[in-house]
Amino acid sequence: MSETKTPATPAIPAPPTLQYRFDGPEEAPVLILGPSLGTTWHMWDRQIPELLKQWRVFRFDLPGHGGAPAHPAGSVAEVTARLLATLDALGVQRFGYAGCALGGAVGIELALRHPERVASLALVAASPRFGTADEFRQRGVIVRTNGLDPIARTSPDRWFTGGFAAAQPAITEWAVQMVRTTDPGCYIAACEALAAFDVRPELGRIGVPTLVLVGSDDQVTGPAEARTLVAGIPDARLAVVPGASHLVPVEQPAAVTDLLVHHFATAWQQSYDTGQTVLPGIPAAPVPLAPPQPVPVAEIAPAAVPARTAGQADRYETGLKIRREVMGDAHVDQELARAGDFSGDFQEFVTRSAWGEIWGRPGLDRRTRSCVTLTALVTGGHLEDLAAHTRAALRNGLTPDEIKEVLLQAAVYCGVPAANSAFRVVQQVIREETTPAE
Repeated sequence: MSETKTPATPAIPAPPTLQYRFDGPEEAPVLILGPSLGTTWHMWDRQIPELLKQWRVFRFDLPGHGGAPAHPAGSVAEVTARLLATLDALGVQRFGYAGCALGGAVGIELALRHPERVASLALVAASPRFGTADEFRQRGVIVRTNGLDPIARTSPDRWFTGGFAAAQPAITEWAVQMVRTTDPGCYIAACEALAAFDVRPELGRIGVPTLVLVGSDDQVTGPAEARTLVAGIPDARLAVVPGASHLVPVEQPAAVTDLLVHHFATAWQQSYDTGQTVLPGIPAAPVPLAPPQPVPVAEIAPAAVPARTAGQADRYETGLKIRREVMGDAHVDQELARAGDFSGDFQEFVTRSAWGEIWGRPGLDRRTRSCVTLTALVTGGHLEDLAAHTRAALRNGLTPDEIKEVLLQAAVYCGVPAANSAFRVVQQVIREETTPAE
């Protein structure tokens, strides 16, 4: 008698856990502190002694930061999943959460997708959208080409006020070394995570009491971004810390500690009315701004856009997403804006067919597709498109040396004159894209 066996369903691997440390009494409620991009859990060292009086503090490192295993996480959702897997393994179900910058994005993700886990929330130097996707993908190109040293050397300029950096050389050097010791691949993946993060339409669904805390001189995610959070989150209040820039827990530790203690000691048990806390020296802000309205990418008359079937609509939306990821928001916005009535149909065709159907196919990765595209553009002599796709190739992970090899290969099969023109264009683009800003 034969026996038929059903193949076992492959188990879905659990996400990797994060490097972490606990401090404080085991019986106390858990308070989680999340770090920013390029930092380690030590950015919270000066808050720990006071927080331990009431909470068991859990700190974690981002992948590849602070000696943590280098398993890149390419989205905020993936970092959040790894944090939850770590907490589940430790039996931690409900907690308060405070996060800085990328750590704040993780806090927003927790409050939106796992509200039952979060008792209270503090967002430090955070934003519902961190700059533009192009800015962070450009930073990834810089790191891939030059390593982390250029980013490390300029980190104090982004993180601290000039006076603090000058007066605290040891802390400034600590910041530089912290970035230098980060795994480059994990740093690039974190840049991709921030590039894709945009929860502006969802802020109204955050239902936990939230403190939004920002340095008055933060040029990265400053008071304007903080007010956007306060305006969008129903139960939120704003604290502006004077004399501080982006890494405000390091620059003004006492003020941040006091604000966190007050927030978590009160908001954990009860909600309070939306309001604003302003420390001495900062004038009261005007009435919270209304939630920002979405700005259309391009105004195209309805007659210029033919009706789409459901399948076409899906391919268009998929294509537009891929096109933005590969070419950058600025390039795509420019192309769509100048299309107008006459070439609107053509832009729709390109987005749906080239990007939704071809670039969206699983058979080749994006690095390989960039190699093929560069070769084809060299063959056709399409130098303007070659410049745009060189930028895309860098974003897709090709190094300048790999792009050079593509052009050398093209010279053999497409002709030396075509490759000669291509080298001039590509060299200029690479110089622009990979030179760190002063």
